[in-house]
Amino acid sequence: MLEQVTKVHDESRQGEAFAPQTAVEQTYHKKFYIESYGCQMNFNDSEIVASIMNGEGFGATRNYEEADLILLNTCSIREKAEQTVRKRLQEFRKLKQSNPGMLVGVLGCMAERLKAKLLEEEKLVDLVVGPDAYRTLPALVEEAATGQKAVNVLLSREETYADISPVRLDSNGVTAFVSIMRGCNNMCTFCVVPFTRGRERSRDPYSIVQEAAALFNGGYREVTLLGQNVDSYYWVGVSPENQQEEIITFAGLLEKVAQISPLLRVRFSTSHPKDITDEVLHTMARYENICNYIHLPVQSGSTRVLQLMNRTYTREWYMKKVERIREILPDCGLSTDIITGFCTETEEDHQDTLSMMEFAKYDLAYMFFYSERPGTLAARRYQDDVPEEVKKRRLAEVVELHRKHALESMQKDVGKTFKVLVEGPSKRSVDDLFGRNDQNKVIVFPKENYEKGQYVQVKVVDCTAATLIGKVV
Repeated sequence: MLEQVTKVHDESRQGEAFAPQTAVEQTYHKKFYIESYGCQMNFNDSEIVASIMNGEGFGATRNYEEADLILLNTCSIREKAEQTVRKRLQEFRKLKQSNPGMLVGVLGCMAERLKAKLLEEEKLVDLVVGPDAYRTLPALVEEAATGQKAVNVLLSREETYADISPVRLDSNGVTAFVSIMRGCNNMCTFCVVPFTRGRERSRDPYSIVQEAAALFNGGYREVTLLGQNVDSYYWVGVSPENQQEEIITFAGLLEKVAQISPLLRVRFSTSHPKDITDEVLHTMARYENICNYIHLPVQSGSTRVLQLMNRTYTREWYMKKVERIREILPDCGLSTDIITGFCTETEEDHQDTLSMMEFAKYDLAYMFFYSERPGTLAARRYQDDVPEEVKKRRLAEVVELHRKHALESMQKDVGKTFKVLVEGPSKRSVDDLFGRNDQNKVIVFPKENYEKGQYVQVKVVDCTAATLIGKVV
C-alpha cells in the first residue's frame, strides 16, 4: 500500500457516482449505478463501461436505490480504497435484501486479486469483471441474472477499447481524458498494476485522434492523454491515409493530437523517466497548445533504493533528464511521486531523496509512505523493515520541504501573465472563476463576463502555496 499525504487521486472524486453530463433523450428500460475509485484510468474506464451498458439498454442513475445493476470500479493501489469498497459492498448487500433482483458487480483492479473472496467467502457480489473484460459485461449481467456467479478477469494482450466512444460522465464540458494505452511492462517492485492491468498495448492512433477531434467539436478545449507510461506508446500498423505500414511513437501521437486545432490544449500523464525522449520534448516545444508540464515520478533519490524498486535508472541519470527538460523547455512545470520508507531505506537514502528535491524543486508532488501490497514483487522479495514511525517522520520531512518549494514556485509567478483556460466557477466563491495555466497551476480570478471554455490572459497578483490569484488583463 502507498499511504498518501498529498493526494495523487482527486479525493473529492473517490467513490463518485456517475451520471451522463448531458441530458440523454433516449429512454432506458433498466438503470445502472457506477462508483469509481482510484486513478484517472479507472474514471476513464467507467466511461467505457457506461458506453457499453448504454448499448444494452441500461441508463446511468445517481440513485443506487433505483438501480437494477450496481457496479463498483475498484483500485488495488491503496489499502484504504479496498477498505472503502468493502464497506460499500456491505451496504449494497443490505439493499439487495429488499430488492433481490438487483445485481452488484465489482470491476477493475480489485476484481482479479480478490475474486474468490468477494464471490465465495463473503458472498458480497454477483459478478466480478477485470479491466480487460468490459466488453463481456452484458453477457455476464445476463448470466448473473439467472443466479449464477459471473466472472471474467482474463487479461488481454490486445484489448484497448479503441472502437468504443466513452460516455463523458460528470464532465465540466471543457477538459476530458483520452486513454491511449493499457497495461504496463515496467515491473516496479512496489506496484501491482502489471498484475491487475496486464501487459502494455497501444491503441490505434487514428481512433485516438478521432476521439480527441470529436471532443473538440463538442466544445471541449483540453484533452489529457492517459497511460500508465505514455512515453512507451508504440503503434505499428497501416496508415488509413496512404495504406503504407507506419510506426507511431508517443512524439508522433502527440503531434497528431496537437494538429487537431491550436485551440485544443494537450496534456499527458504519466511519464517514465527512462522512456521520455528528446523527440517528445522538441514536439512540446514546437506546439504552443501542448502544455509545458511533465509528471516525472522519481520515487526515491537514492540509486540503491531505485535499484530495489526496479526503476531502471540511477539518481544521476534522472538528474540529467531533469536538466534536459529544463534546457529544451525552460518554463516547464515539473511534478513527481515520492515514496518514503521503502524496504531497507536508510537515513542516507532518505537524505538523497531530500537533496533530489532540492535539485529538481518540483512544482507539485504526490508523497506517500510505503507499506506492502499483496501480489507485488516487493512483497515476495523483500522485508518491509522500516518502522512505521520512521516512515512517517521521513514523509513529514519530504512534505515540509515540498511545501517550501511549492510556495517559492508560486511566488516566482506573481507579476507574470498567463494564458488560462476557464474550467468553471471557483470552489471557494461564486464570484470567481478558475482555470490552469500551461504549467498546470490553478489560477483563480474574478468572474466578470467570462465563461468556461474561454481562453483569457490573467495577470497573477498574489498566491498561496497551492493557488495563483489573478485578474484578467
